Amino acid sequence: MPRTIAVNTWVWTSPLTDATLGPLARKAADMGYQALELPLESIGDWDPARSRDVLYDLGLGAIVIGAMGPGRSLLAQAGDVGATQDYLRACIAAAATLGSAVVAGPFYAPTGATWRMSADDRAQMVRELRENLEPLASDAADAGVTLAIEPLNRYETSVLNTVEQSLDALAPLLGAGVGLALDTYHLNIEEKKPTQAIRAAGSAIAHVQVCGSDRGAVGDDHTDWPEILRALDDAGYRGPLGLESFTGENATIAVAASVWRPLAESQDELAARSIQALRVLGA
Repeated sequence: MPRTIAVNTWVWTSPLTDATLGPLARKAADMGYQALELPLESIGDWDPARSRDVLYDLGLGAIVIGAMGPGRSLLAQAGDVGATQDYLRACIAAAATLGSAVVAGPFYAPTGATWRMSADDRAQMVRELRENLEPLASDAADAGVTLAIEPLNRYETSVLNTVEQSLDALAPLLGAGVGLALDTYHLNIEEKKPTQAIRAAGSAIAHVQVCGSDRGAVGDDHTDWPEILRALDDAGYRGPLGLESFTGENATIAVAASVWRPLAESQDELAARSIQALRVLGA
């Protein structure tokens, strides 16, 4: 069976609000998308119950995405751990209301924050991350939601860059409440062989995001998409594929992700070409 193909509203706007959700959801549905990735940049930007009704009327599923802006961190040296836990609990509650199986994002440090770590520093970081993530894992499991932790490339974080690092750091928590979110953009930068990394992640994969290797449209790039899809099949992942890209106006992500130029003639074209390519590939 074909996978559900989703699109992130960051393709068009930031932050997502109640006012922008309806028009973007209709646009996505008209393009053939079956679900919407909903970034919750700040608590209150959009109402989960209202959003659920809007998406239901359009026959769209929902996937909640967390945004790790400045000060959000489960590591004390990079932000306010307590406030971040409260924020992630709000994301979990939103997911439960919307029927989203996951809350996905790099839930360890602000996107764009990097620092050097010795082996001892890294071991301490892993201990702290596990300690501060554990109560959230329990909350997520109780709500029937999985926190899908996303490794990012070396320019956006120094905490978790690869699947191997992520499996090691999160090992005691993987299962009910915690999994991995893989993004083909980051895999392309950090993994020696992205398809091997996908297979190694296996049953830990809780969500997958896709885009071209330049953050543009799927299919316009050098990614071996048939092999990526085969690796996901081999890993046993049949969940959604979420197109994630950004405009340069995205206040939360664009600078950290170094989006300095348009990635297509228009954001509509980027989204339309991507879903067309994925369907031709039999995704």
